[in-house]
Amino acid sequence: MADSPEPHRTRLRLRLALPTVLKAPGVYDALTALLVEQAGFECAFVSGAGISFARYGRPDMALVTASEVAATVAAMRERVDIPLIVDMDTGFGNALNAQRTLREFERAGASAVQMEDQTFPKRCGHMAGKSVISTSEMVGKIHAVLDAREHEHTLVVARTDALAVNGFDDAMERGERYLEAGADALFIEAPGNIDQINRIGERFGSRTPLVYNLLEGGNSPISTAGDVEAAGFRIALFPVALLHRAIPAMQNLLQTIANKGSTVDQHSDMLDISRINQLLGAPELLATADNYKGD
Repeated sequence: MADSPEPHRTRLRLRLALPTVLKAPGVYDALTALLVEQAGFECAFVSGAGISFARYGRPDMALVTASEVAATVAAMRERVDIPLIVDMDTGFGNALNAQRTLREFERAGASAVQMEDQTFPKRCGHMAGKSVISTSEMVGKIHAVLDAREHEHTLVVARTDALAVNGFDDAMERGERYLEAGADALFIEAPGNIDQINRIGERFGSRTPLVYNLLEGGNSPISTAGDVEAAGFRIALFPVALLHRAIPAMQNLLQTIANKGSTVDQHSDMLDISRINQLLGAPELLATADNYKGD
């Protein structure tokens, strides 16, 4: 874990004060968090969808529990120092549930939490059939998690999925209400065209950090972090990009093993055990262990 002069929560707040877009790859375990940190990224997004896909082999349909997410975050925080923006879905229930979730995620090491206004159980923001709670109920949940914060610099990102359910105007009004409630950042999920993206950026971009979801195969009409920045958004999420790339590679390797009974043909695209141990810090651990050997 890299040392830093500022705690991870403070670093994230300071970084979001800058005008340039913050790229946040999605992570789902300590290994992917470590890879993101080693690649030089300034933060990572702990994706509920990623945890559901990778750990349970299930779609993003509220099948992962709050304690399972917290345990995942704790494992990451033991290994990395970069800020972690943690997906907390709907808060896993009502305002009281959301408060408990916020405290549990803070203790695990979250730098920021992202809470959405879907009904429970929720589903992926780019799936059909979503529904949302009332604006007033979500405002109450935002107040609840803000009151529950143990660290003043923990960011609360308010996400609305109302655009696909109630239309653009309702989503924009919810954005206003959620900012009035004290949310630190705003995420209006799945704008359907460039005009909507630009209108969101023009209305909110100078007032709060805006989050944009660059989901492969989703409904986004733009595809680069540069486009996100140009539209006035501050955080570009790549929530399951690592899995979207890794799954085809794993399927290909499994087919090779099934057909040839060997991985030799793909060794050039693989890490061997020695390189894995180097990547994961085995030499440092062994050196530390030597310090505790008796005479």
